[in-house]
Amino acid sequence: TLCLRQNLVKRIENLEQLQTLRELDLYDNQIRKIENLEALTELEILDISFNVLRHIEGLDRLTQLKKLFLVNNKIAKIENLSHLQLLQMLELGSNRIRAIENIDALTNLDSLFLGKNKISKLQNLDALTNLTVLSIQSNRLTKIEGLQSLVNLRELYLSNNGIEVIEGLENNNKLTMLDIASNRIKKIENISHLTELQEFWMNDNLVESWSDLDELKGAKNLETVYLERNPLQKDPQYRRKIMLALPSVRQIDATFVRF
Repeated sequence: TLCLRQNLVKRIENLEQLQTLRELDLYDNQIRKIENLEALTELEILDISFNVLRHIEGLDRLTQLKKLFLVNNKIAKIENLSHLQLLQMLELGSNRIRAIENIDALTNLDSLFLGKNKISKLQNLDALTNLTVLSIQSNRLTKIEGLQSLVNLRELYLSNNGIEVIEGLENNNKLTMLDIASNRIKKIENISHLTELQEFWMNDNLVESWSDLDELKGAKNLETVYLERNPLQKDPQYRRKIMLALPSVRQIDATFVRF
């Protein structure tokens, strides 16, 4: 492992002798370009987050890479990743990405993080059948779609978008965590088949009907629900009604349920 966090590194260089390096951490520097990594063929973890990268490049030889972190750069396009077929985790949050693309080859991907970008459509995910965690919070999504092949998905984070309807989750039966907070959703629907749900985050939406909670009755292990800042919350019996409708719940919003 080589850790050079929070230095003033402007350029990746002089690493040619470190052929057996497994982990390289260049977090929080001033690197503009991914380069000179060709010799590090055994690298498994690479973190160049919080730099000033504009392109994903220079990774072709790193075929053993399992985790790649490029958070908070200036990357506008997902590209040049097709050689990384062992990649399990890809973290591209806080960039300038507009489209989900060029990830078909990453069939071993387990976790994909794309929060805080400019993505307007859920697409091109069909090849990622091993994905268990997908996070696309704080983007420009208006519709839940394109998830039909993600049959192993366990955690889905879609908060802070412009989604209006809960839909498109027909094949995602293994979901244990669903975060659709801070959207424009009026109704809890189309999730009665998600019987594995343990966490349901839907605060800051437009839900007003108590009967909507019936959609969650099949989730016998549901422990946490967030529903604050929906019209429902104006009801003085707000917490009591949730407890009666969903007796397995142990936490409502940020507060544990008292028995």
